[in-house]
Amino acid sequence: MTEASEIQRQPIKFGALSIILTAMAVLAASGAITAEFLEVEGLTFILKPVTMALIILVAFLSYDKPTAVYKWAIIVGLVFSLAGDILLMLPGDLFLNGLISFALAHVIYTFAFVNVGGFYSNWKAAIPLLLFGIFMATVLWQGLQDDGMLIPAMVYLVIILVMAWQSFGQWRQTGETRSWLAFIGAMLFIASDSLLAINRWIYDLENLAPILILGTYYPAQWLIGQSAGRKHR
Repeated sequence: MTEASEIQRQPIKFGALSIILTAMAVLAASGAITAEFLEVEGLTFILKPVTMALIILVAFLSYDKPTAVYKWAIIVGLVFSLAGDILLMLPGDLFLNGLISFALAHVIYTFAFVNVGGFYSNWKAAIPLLLFGIFMATVLWQGLQDDGMLIPAMVYLVIILVMAWQSFGQWRQTGETRSWLAFIGAMLFIASDSLLAINRWIYDLENLAPILILGTYYPAQWLIGQSAGRKHR
């Protein structure tokens, strides 16, 4: 058995500190979802950043990583996501600023995925994502145009779909458990952002919004964070 195949079969291992921080992140995320559901803004402003900070800490504790560049790129991407969360919560309409911050996070995630497996050029794998992108663009087009967000949102859509494509490519090229987690996280990120877009421009999800949007967003970020290493302290 080769060393590469042995690495591919290694499961993700968590140390006690990572388990404790993950449990705290779950509690904070549950609190953030509940606070947003109940419209308790003060608590929401605290628990959303705390949740992401805990996810970043767990990623920081990873080791036995594919490359140091990969680990730090994932952490920087998570930090940009944290900044996006904060921008979306601040008074005033800073949605575009938050969108830019998240777009940068996806660009950095994409860089991390490509850094390990190289650019994944199998276009057949991109077809389902392309079809989904066309569907979302068609559904959102009028609402985005009316809101003056058509071009930024379309650019963002392309960026996140490329990120998901390359996360799939990393998994296909490495076969590692950690890269599989990154791919699942990327798909959950698309689900979360799609629900957010639908809620903002198509149909008010009302009380279901925080449950559906944050309920997919936090697992997405946690899973991507886990891909920073095969083991966590």
